Amino acid sequence: QRAHARLQADTRLTLPDGSVQEYPDQGAERPTGAKVAKDIGPGLEKAAVAIVVNGKQQDLSEPITADASIRILTVKDPEGLEILRHTLAAQVLGRALKELYDDAELAIGPTIDNGFYYDVSFGPGDDMARAMEQDANARFLSSDKLPEIEQRMREIIAEGHEIKRELWEPERLSAHFGATRDRLKQEIIKDAVEKNDLVDGKISFYYQDGSLVEGYNGGKFIDLCRGPHAPSLKLLKDLAFTLTNLAGAYWRGDSTKERLTRIYGLAFATQKELDAYLHMRAEAEKRDHRKLGPALDLFHFQENAPGQAFWHPKGWTVYLELTHYLRQKLAAHGYQEINTPKLVHKSLYEASGHWANYFEDLFLVKEEKEGKVTDIYSLKPMNCPCHVQVFNHGIKSYRDLPLRLAEFGSCMRNEARGALHGLMRVIGFTQDDAHIFCTEDQLQAEALAFCGLLKEVYADLGFTDYYVRFSTRPEKRIGSEELWDKAEAALETAIKEAGIPWKLNPGDGAFYGPKLDFVLRDSLGREWQCGTLQVDPNMPTRLGALYTNELGERVPCMMLHRAVLGSLERFMGIYLEDCEGKFPTWLAPVQAMIIPITDEQNAYAETVRQALLAAPIHTATGGLRVELDTSSERMQKKILLAQQQKVPYMLVVGKQEAAAGTVAVRLRDGTDLGAMPVAQFLTRVGEEIAVRR
Repeated sequence: QRAHARLQADTRLTLPDGSVQEYPDQGAERPTGAKVAKDIGPGLEKAAVAIVVNGKQQDLSEPITADASIRILTVKDPEGLEILRHTLAAQVLGRALKELYDDAELAIGPTIDNGFYYDVSFGPGDDMARAMEQDANARFLSSDKLPEIEQRMREIIAEGHEIKRELWEPERLSAHFGATRDRLKQEIIKDAVEKNDLVDGKISFYYQDGSLVEGYNGGKFIDLCRGPHAPSLKLLKDLAFTLTNLAGAYWRGDSTKERLTRIYGLAFATQKELDAYLHMRAEAEKRDHRKLGPALDLFHFQENAPGQAFWHPKGWTVYLELTHYLRQKLAAHGYQEINTPKLVHKSLYEASGHWANYFEDLFLVKEEKEGKVTDIYSLKPMNCPCHVQVFNHGIKSYRDLPLRLAEFGSCMRNEARGALHGLMRVIGFTQDDAHIFCTEDQLQAEALAFCGLLKEVYADLGFTDYYVRFSTRPEKRIGSEELWDKAEAALETAIKEAGIPWKLNPGDGAFYGPKLDFVLRDSLGREWQCGTLQVDPNMPTRLGALYTNELGERVPCMMLHRAVLGSLERFMGIYLEDCEGKFPTWLAPVQAMIIPITDEQNAYAETVRQALLAAPIHTATGGLRVELDTSSERMQKKILLAQQQKVPYMLVVGKQEAAAGTVAVRLRDGTDLGAMPVAQFLTRVGEEIAVRR
């Protein structure tokens, strides 16, 4: 009987634990995700959001037509939470807007990191975003309306309707959205028809509860969507969400088209997670490097030099200290520093492959004569092709390898202006870049040595929480499988021996080789990918980076692209936000502020300043960085100003200190260390700088 049942079982569904659910052939009726969840247990049936069939998400109501590997999604799965966020945007926020605002015309409502948004228009000629620019009183929607919209969303969720999917012909759907004054939906339908993005000649949409009714009678709201969606509004009742803000957005990201109102929201599985995220975001806003930079007189940006920082003396001091420190580290690890041109003929980038693959990122400089272009150059977008030219200058032997060439290379990339974001995303930047030229047999040792260098640097900078993403061979790749095996094995062995936590990122390597990306977490738990190590046998072959092996043969070397901090500008932004502008003493632009209590102590304060400047303390800028505040402000105001500038030490001098030859030492957090001789303070601060504590 069991054998007969197996023969009749046309559909075999394999669960994540390897167990199999079998469903016998029952004519046209096939198992659905809802059926599978129910068969597994009532708990899963109640919690199920959607199902993944052979890697593809689909609604619980859709039939499964063949043997497959399946996975039921709940809110505990990131994909399940993402689907709930999309349902919240499309089926709840969209409906609330249509019910509250007669002139609302819906556009799209996708998910984003940790939340969702919906773009809405109030009709042609009633462009809310432009109206806001011209007349503050012309707003059709303002932030104070968000609580009202949010309340209506909660009422809709409380109705608990089922959410269902149907397919209609484009003409019928377009007529429906014409009746509901949603011309942007009609435009989406038109584009779908032109691109033949249809399902059996039809377009899918979702609606709530019971039979479908034309228009919005009885709350029968519909919205275009490929899906999947949650099967019921009941699954949203425990979701913690809030609407956060409004913004302007061009329809389909095209600045020549209408500007819409974008309504942003956040959604998490629990209120605790939402509260934690809101707290983190408030902290992040307080630490925003775009605010801290000008406030601390470090740098600024301006429109006539987009994506490029204007470094002020204090900010450049930090920059110089950081690069000075890195130079010392690189020298200790066997690197030789070079410098390569910033303007390079296009032929080099044609040979390297960047001209074909990264053309849009290049800044071109055209050489003209009599009004005609005679030649084309590019501002350097990356350093690697130029480093190969240095390697190629002179014949190299296997005895010369590994050769480690480092450069603080200034690069320019033609980033989209809308993507620029302070120091985090710039046009002009400097990389702590280096390339290691080695043999295949040296890969593992060089990878391990780089991991050691990176661990030292991150520890000195106070970053202890980081991990590696190990990206392996992609589907489309070049090179022999034997070489990929060797390169991947070398990187994996290196990170294991280095003792760095790592995660496998299968299939995400570069087309030419595997890579290690080093991801650090800052004090707010945010993740930043900074360091990287990439194996590249491709560019040496393209650019003729050859060496003579033990057999006297001229063969291409292996090339490792590597960076510890990556873009120095971006790392400065990350570091500034991580420490909230409170640089450690060794990096601080002003390390000590001398504060005389009255003008009578100015002369003694100047003596202290000279003693500090003459001390044998070595920094990138020479000696100890110290300032003297002889302004007419009261002492407490001077201390406050120094604290606001995040100065590590305040040295207060009054009559007693002048008589005793001491300084009263305060820390920027308000801690009073009391009076101490100048020599004792110098010993303390000198040791702190020397060990980069």
